[in-house]
Amino acid sequence: MNLSQLETLITISKTMSFRKAGELLNLTQPAVSAQIKSLEDEFKTVLIDRNQPVTLTDSGKVFLEHAENILRVVEDMKQKLSDLNQIPQGHIVLGTTTSIAIQILPRILSYFQDQYPLIKTSILSMSSSQVAAHIETGNVDIGIGYLTENNPNLITSVLYYDTFELVVNPEHPLAQYQTVTIDMLENVPLIMLSPDTVGRRFADEVFREHGVQPHIVMELSSSEEVKRMVELDLGAAIISKLSVSAELKRGSIKMVHIKELETAHPVGVIYRSGRYLNSAMQQFLNDLKGMPEDQFYASE
Repeated sequence: MNLSQLETLITISKTMSFRKAGELLNLTQPAVSAQIKSLEDEFKTVLIDRNQPVTLTDSGKVFLEHAENILRVVEDMKQKLSDLNQIPQGHIVLGTTTSIAIQILPRILSYFQDQYPLIKTSILSMSSSQVAAHIETGNVDIGIGYLTENNPNLITSVLYYDTFELVVNPEHPLAQYQTVTIDMLENVPLIMLSPDTVGRRFADEVFREHGVQPHIVMELSSSEEVKRMVELDLGAAIISKLSVSAELKRGSIKMVHIKELETAHPVGVIYRSGRYLNSAMQQFLNDLKGMPEDQFYASE
């Protein structure tokens, strides 16, 4: 067994095709078939059902899990050897929400890439709850999101605090108020984040606590989409205060304070407990944790 055979099996599992796997790996289809046949002969089991579309057998699924783990261990070993040069380098996959990515990552990554050009970063946008899940599975190296629960498998560190506020178009009837109460939203058309987001879960909890039945006219997956709808005066919204800093500055959105929403929500960095941190990840975490809190919400 060799590593290229494992890579071939993993690629077939993703493409469900010997031909497509060969194209991605720059191998001929007979070479792909030969590698899989060699694995099957060595382990005396059928790993792939060759009917179309190609699928893994039960044995193949078990083998795939271990193959991915083996390649991950090999990659960690390569990185550890590379780290002996004491030059921060490598690849970091960051997971965060759209609003956080737009609000703080440009400043952070601009500085980081200037200082450490050998470090490559990829950014995946998702909800805060998905960030934690992807870190546990190893699909994301470092996450930045709302810290909502304790998880023994994850290490977290608070970077700054955010609040959720009511925002409206400047022409909206509620725009004349500096402060309103939660019960005043009973019949107000609301544009809400999707139910899997921290902001939406928090808003729903506040509504339940005060016996308010919200009039939800639209649900959207990101704060950026919500803001655009509010600017078009299609409804009011409860959204991260920091995510609307640019719109508040332009005057395209007005914030109306609601006392019942006065809760500080920690936003922090997240990574998996016990995971080997390559030099790139160590440097990024050190720089991120060392930044003063006001750096994350400084006006743009």
